Amino acid sequence: MATVLDSIQRAAAGKAERLIDPHGRAIADLRISVTDRCNYKCVYCRTGNEGAAYAELPIEDYLRMARVFVGLGIEKIRLTGGEPLLRRGLTDLLRQLSRLRTLDGSAPDLALTTNGHLLEEMAESLRDAGLSRITVSMDAVDAERFARITRVPGSYERVLKGVRAAKRAGLAPVKVNCVLLRGFNEDQIVPFARFSREEGVIVRFIEFMPLGEDRLWTPESVVPLREIEEALRSFRPIVRMAPNAASETAVRYTFDDGVGEIGIIAPVTQAFCGHCSRVRLTSDGKIRTCLFSQSDHDLYGVMQRGGSDEEMVRFIRRTIEQKEARHHIGEPGFLKPSRSMVHIGG
Repeated sequence: MATVLDSIQRAAAGKAERLIDPHGRAIADLRISVTDRCNYKCVYCRTGNEGAAYAELPIEDYLRMARVFVGLGIEKIRLTGGEPLLRRGLTDLLRQLSRLRTLDGSAPDLALTTNGHLLEEMAESLRDAGLSRITVSMDAVDAERFARITRVPGSYERVLKGVRAAKRAGLAPVKVNCVLLRGFNEDQIVPFARFSREEGVIVRFIEFMPLGEDRLWTPESVVPLREIEEALRSFRPIVRMAPNAASETAVRYTFDDGVGEIGIIAPVTQAFCGHCSRVRLTSDGKIRTCLFSQSDHDLYGVMQRGGSDEEMVRFIRRTIEQKEARHHIGEPGFLKPSRSMVHIGG
């Protein structure tokens, strides 16, 4: 296996020209959904229906696609789902990904987004497999409210233990993502500010986007950046922080005493498409150039037809040439993406 995969890496690296989309943006961030299964049924994401068919590929196929992408300039890889910790072979995939080398010779930055339900048991093994950073989705810091959102009893306690286990394992700084949805959890902003300060984690509030299986989204359901800022100021003064990178999606803040960090990701009211560096692979091996794309690009289909690495490279380049300039949320004629978030990958 190692010999075959090493040859793939060398073949991909031979095409050293980095991916640049038609709008001049360098594509350096790959998000791979390794399953569209999930053990939660969050109200803004899932319909709650049972019996759905799931899409997963062999771990070796995700690895091959990742190797080809890394040979084209990808520097950051984030594993997502669904819930990626449900996926068998996840730690093996991480070990192999950690052995890749980017065009500058360094290992790729490996991150993972999880709902945290299984994290307490897995945090150390994820770190040992090469994971660098972790983000936990957590939409309330109140146990009853959290269970209503996830529709899983006892979920809050499990996730809190997972966050703390990730910190102990050294997967720091741990980030906690909260999707704000009016009528569900907008009163959790100040409690989350306290949570950031007390638990030593970075909390990021995300504006609600039209990505669920149901038609729940409306403009009125969005809690916008300015309202989040006002709620934070009601707790104590906030200080704007410099971005970590030009492509960073979150506007960063700390408090006047420097304790705690809050990020606000505002794709609806303050879109950041102009410096987008991302491309996504769905759990069934299709490239999506934007969360709100109306089409998929079947990279796995190229592999199934016996395509070589060079053919995969050409397919990826043609796909990136079609990357959208921006999304059109809230504009006349806007269409929801052709697939929901759980199928696209976070």
